[in-house]
Amino acid sequence: MSDTPKFEVIDRRKYRQDAEEQEAAASPQAAAKSTAPVPEPPPEPEKEEQRPGPQLVTEAPRPAAAPDDELETEIEGEPDLPPAPTAEESRQQKSAYDASAQRLEDLIRAQNPGMGPQPAVTFDHLVNQLYVSVMVQMGAGQEGQRARIDIIGARQTIDLLGIIAEKTKGNLTEAEDRTLQSVLYEARMAFLELTNMISMQSMQPPPVPPPGKR
Repeated sequence: MSDTPKFEVIDRRKYRQDAEEQEAAASPQAAAKSTAPVPEPPPEPEKEEQRPGPQLVTEAPRPAAAPDDELETEIEGEPDLPPAPTAEESRQQKSAYDASAQRLEDLIRAQNPGMGPQPAVTFDHLVNQLYVSVMVQMGAGQEGQRARIDIIGARQTIDLLGIIAEKTKGNLTEAEDRTLQSVLYEARMAFLELTNMISMQSMQPPPVPPPGKR
């Protein structure tokens, strides 16, 4: 028996080729796994707010308005008025107005020496002027021509006299109050007579045309 050791030669190329084939087969799967989209987790359902009980809502709640806000809301639709003049401004304007009126009267009297001073305007002048206006609107003083009646304007003038009577109640003298009440009564009576006449005329049938005419 020989003491010489025996050596076995192993071809490692075979094992290397098998390892490369295994890596090539595994590489497409790894690439596919790396490029595949990662699914996102489903969103968690929102939790509803816990309410003490059922509520019936018809409109959005409105915050409580302060008193100033309520006042601004009420006058929002009204036109903006200029600020009222001060007492000093009113006094100066009244003084300038009186001086201008006096200069105008002096100029008129200089051109008409026989004319005396103009009487001061009183409450009776106001009432009588409105009375004349309402009677003219209802056709008075239009003789010799077809009367032109402004029934709506007459009603407004009579209502104006009524407002004056209401706002001046307790602030007039006995003579002023008697004049105002008398004028208001006569104007209303004339208005009733005129409107009754208009109503009767509107209810009458139209006139029948004579035979042979249409």
